[in-house]
Amino acid sequence: MPLDLVQTLSELVATPSVNPMGRPVSGPEFFEYQMTDYLERLFDRLGLRWERQPLEPKRENIIARLDGEIPPEQGGQLIMFEAHQDTVPVDGMTIEPWTPTVRDGRLYGRGSCDIKGGMAAMLVAVSRLAEESPAGRPTILMACSVNEEHGYSGAVDLARLWKDGAKSIIPRQPDAAVVAEPTNLKVVVAHKGTLRWRCHTAGRAAHSSQPQLGENAIYRMSKVIAALETYARDVTPTLARHPLCGGVTLSVGTIRGGLSVNTVPDACTIELDRRLVPGDDSRQARQHVIDFIANYPGVDFEVRHDPPFMDGATLSEGANERLAVALSAVAREHFGAGDRIGVPYGTDASKLAAAGVPSVVFGPGSIDQAHTCDEWVELDEVARASEVLYQFGRRGL
Repeated sequence: MPLDLVQTLSELVATPSVNPMGRPVSGPEFFEYQMTDYLERLFDRLGLRWERQPLEPKRENIIARLDGEIPPEQGGQLIMFEAHQDTVPVDGMTIEPWTPTVRDGRLYGRGSCDIKGGMAAMLVAVSRLAEESPAGRPTILMACSVNEEHGYSGAVDLARLWKDGAKSIIPRQPDAAVVAEPTNLKVVVAHKGTLRWRCHTAGRAAHSSQPQLGENAIYRMSKVIAALETYARDVTPTLARHPLCGGVTLSVGTIRGGLSVNTVPDACTIELDRRLVPGDDSRQARQHVIDFIANYPGVDFEVRHDPPFMDGATLSEGANERLAVALSAVAREHFGAGDRIGVPYGTDASKLAAAGVPSVVFGPGSIDQAHTCDEWVELDEVARASEVLYQFGRRGL
């Protein structure tokens, strides 16, 4: 019997899979291993072949395969549904994060919108396809990746499973991929990329009663931040724009410095977020920012820049047109949805597209509810998304 949508989504939300986002943390709620174990048991219940792909301790992709009428080894279509297992942390939430609660047609809990609602929609669609075995169906891969929220490493590693010489249930490169994210049932064909790195200023420590004997690294960093504020306000509007995704942006997200209030700080670090648009070169974009800082009035000291810790590719329309048209047609046919759009955030789709797989992004919910203190998703929209995915899975491209 096909999976129950509300029960499946509730079970997903009740299974913690918090991405520590690079923080040194511990506890059973962190990393995706509990979710991976849950998915393995679910795939066994559905009678699907599955494979786990280890990345690092407590982090494994898991992929299940539902064979189509003509296997891909014999020329049949191979379609991937992909959803990430991880959620952002639960700091500041005003609801119980792992106690799924249904109220007024919404299901509340961490990950309900991003992206366990989309994952549930995919799992229910796959279970229906497994139960009904419609004629002419393609082979469906249900891929559940790790570490989307802080680096996309799970999606990058997925592509290794169909490389020459790999021993995997994925016999070749998929013909298309639909990536779950909250898009309000619209089909995302283009999105921005994310470039992040840390920069540092150094000083000289001294007792705060004699600050003139030291060099304050935080004061120095304040000049760097002033340069970046100017860059974000005055320079980014003059840079490249994309008709679907808009313009580039720059933001300073964190700052750390100082050991104690009575010590002149000898080090300060910030983290920068530079959003790329399709067509941007990430190396040139980063160097442009570095050069601007170096030439900014008052920055007459060394500013050290680390290599990027995230260099997320963009998603460009064009290579995914056939897929986008097919999925949009299904959505319009059933719900009058499916507009093709661009968005400012990044997704796993960019990594799959970079590996040669035409990819789009589609799912229930709004990005406005993702990561929020009372995260929720409309159950009716999850059901509609699942129906679209099921109908698309019946026919493929």
